[in-house]
Amino acid sequence: MRATAGRTPHTTVREATDVLVIGASAAGLSTVEALRRHGCTGTVTVIGAETHQPYDRPPLSKQVLAGSWLPERTQLRSADVLSALDAEFVLGDPAVGLNATNREVRTASGRTLRADAVVVATGTRPRTLPGQAGLSGVHVLRTLDDALAIRAGLLGAARLVVVGDGVLGAEIAATARTMGPDVTVVGPQHALMANQLGHGVGELLTELHIRRGVRPRLGAGVRELTGSAGTVTGVRLDDGELLPADLVVVAIGAEPVTGWLHDSGLRVDNGLVCDSRCRAAEGVYAVGDVARWHHEQLGEPLRLENRTNASEQAMTVAANILGADRAYTPVPYFWTDQYDTKIQVHGVVPAGADAEMTVVDGDPATGRFVARYRSAGAVTGVLGWNMPKQTRLRRKDVADALAAGPARTTAPH
Repeated sequence: MRATAGRTPHTTVREATDVLVIGASAAGLSTVEALRRHGCTGTVTVIGAETHQPYDRPPLSKQVLAGSWLPERTQLRSADVLSALDAEFVLGDPAVGLNATNREVRTASGRTLRADAVVVATGTRPRTLPGQAGLSGVHVLRTLDDALAIRAGLLGAARLVVVGDGVLGAEIAATARTMGPDVTVVGPQHALMANQLGHGVGELLTELHIRRGVRPRLGAGVRELTGSAGTVTGVRLDDGELLPADLVVVAIGAEPVTGWLHDSGLRVDNGLVCDSRCRAAEGVYAVGDVARWHHEQLGEPLRLENRTNASEQAMTVAANILGADRAYTPVPYFWTDQYDTKIQVHGVVPAGADAEMTVVDGDPATGRFVARYRSAGAVTGVLGWNMPKQTRLRRKDVADALAAGPARTTAPH
């Protein structure tokens, strides 16, 4: 038996384990790659709901939407690299059921597959508004096909309304504005991405959008979408105001794809609930946006929706499938690129009244700075605005605080 890097001499290495990965996006593909790197020689099968080979999602709201990338550039790996993984990719055939006891999965086409270990990597699906399905010109953004459909609509639209003031809504608004249409962003927060960035930085981001010509309509709820002859014509707010629109993109968050697990016996609560090893049951694991696992350092469950987490969590899951016993304790992280601005957050930006923000590098007035956040005296996060190198260096402050014990703040989950 070959030795595998990162394992202690007493760890049982299960190299011949057969693995079934449900989900063919970044989290699923990263799991396959990590399994092979760790020495897995068993059969690996990947079940994907989409027909596309694994592709990257972050560029969809930016480069693909803007047209600076052709769709094929989003592919995560070439055909030759995928072939070298010696894994079977079953695409366009979503899983519809799981027997967790014998690790048996049923697909929409009637297939039944069984393995020694099952990895759930089904991600999330966008939330929608009532009446949305009956109107053309209303879109969500999750898939490559979604991005291409929105781009096609933008090329002929004069007025876009983005419903949603979080990360995705702000990114769509920024990209769309560079393409010419009049853009309005609607959402309940007082500033764009306020929940993720805090009050002060959220206001800075809102000001950036205003300078670029976006019209924020914040602190507002949506009553309904209006239409004529089956095509959207506007968005009516709770106060009765009507925002005319040729195109509407709804970006009001996403929910984990767990409906297919309803009769599995597994616990589902804002994701597939797992222990600190990302294990939902014996031989069943979760990775990526769908996984809600116990973070030992935070002392509470956590679910993260970002590309970095998908890759890092996959490495821990693959190692645990093959016999390791590793808790997954990352420093939460996300980033967003809007216009010429890159914002990165390591850890958590607290929302409580006792939250304290200190600028530790640069100056917000210059458009380049790093801020450190504390809550109840403990460092909870660092935020960088166009200072990626300095932000990475400050990440250690957060890692050290997490390593010291459960944080005195609440992480998003």
